[in-house]
Amino acid sequence: MGSKNKLKRFKENETFPNVFQPKREELVGDAFGLKGQWRDKVFKNDNPLVLELGCGKGEYTVGLAERFPNKNFVGVDIKGARFWRGAKTAIEQEISNAAFIRTQIELIEHVFEQNEVDEIWITFPDPQIKYKRTKHRLTNLQFLERYKKVLKADGIVHLKTDSEFMHGYTLGLLHGLGCEVLYANHNVYKLEGSPKEVTEIQTFYENQYLEKDKAITYIRFKI
Repeated sequence: MGSKNKLKRFKENETFPNVFQPKREELVGDAFGLKGQWRDKVFKNDNPLVLELGCGKGEYTVGLAERFPNKNFVGVDIKGARFWRGAKTAIEQEISNAAFIRTQIELIEHVFEQNEVDEIWITFPDPQIKYKRTKHRLTNLQFLERYKKVLKADGIVHLKTDSEFMHGYTLGLLHGLGCEVLYANHNVYKLEGSPKEVTEIQTFYENQYLEKDKAITYIRFKI
């Protein structure tokens, strides 16, 4: 994407009512006014709050919001030029239960209050296979601890990935921690009974994986 396109999208994001772009200092200084107030101030209802972490273009955030109008969805990503597409689609299609925030996932505890979140979706994260990159792996122990803080006691996490490594690593970690694995499937498109929200919503990159007959895996669990 050219720099002119990025600048155009950044400027457009600033005008979108469903996009929030707090500064890091605002978050770490606990001066972010929406923390603990997402339902009241953004969605104006008391429906369950669901996050998509590393939402990319926002395809899953928007797709879930369409299918579950009685839930509120927030896409989280540091790259605003990417989720511009999802935010714009939500506005154009009048999907009022989808919003986006530009921030690092590491700061999630500063964006959402303890027990404020009902569900978390992690869709096609970078598996960070190299040892030096493990601290960025979105299902490592440190990230799971962050999720646990913002999730309700019975909150659910969904992991959908094309990486067999990420699938196996996460399952092993969850079993080692004694977490409750509610569902695990190493090839959601080949086995019957896969949840519809897992197979009916497909990202741009997921379609490319499927064209190459790459297996898509899915885990649903509690921390």
